[in-house]
Amino acid sequence: MKISALWTAMLFIFAYVDIFSLYRADFRADIEAGAIGGLSINQSFLLGITVYVVIPSLMVFATLVLRPRYNRIVNIVLSSVYALTIIAGAIGEWNYYIVGSAIEVALLVAIVYYAWTWPRLAPPSSATGREATPQHIEPAAL
Repeated sequence: MKISALWTAMLFIFAYVDIFSLYRADFRADIEAGAIGGLSINQSFLLGITVYVVIPSLMVFATLVLRPRYNRIVNIVLSSVYALTIIAGAIGEWNYYIVGSAIEVALLVAIVYYAWTWPRLAPPSSATGREATPQHIEPAAL
């Protein structure tokens, strides 16, 4: 649940920092000229940006339903990759963008921490040393 909440918080900051960029005349001029950061705004660019935003959006849900082993791996890998891209994107940016990016990276580091320390659940075992199955587990006395 914590990791899902961290992805959600990161996405809010992600969105607001980008929205705040629309208040900058230089950014709006770049959009009007059809390029952002030297990249042409075309279908490929917009598809790539959409995929880039959809992945952490889906992680909000995936974190709640993936098995712990896969959850750990996916969260560590994706949050690390996103942290690197956010750091790279903040180079040379205005202060508001750097602050927002620093908070995003801090949230992603927290995701790595919680994913790394995710409890490893061992299957319950029986007195015979064999793995217990649901039909072998007796309900607790009330």
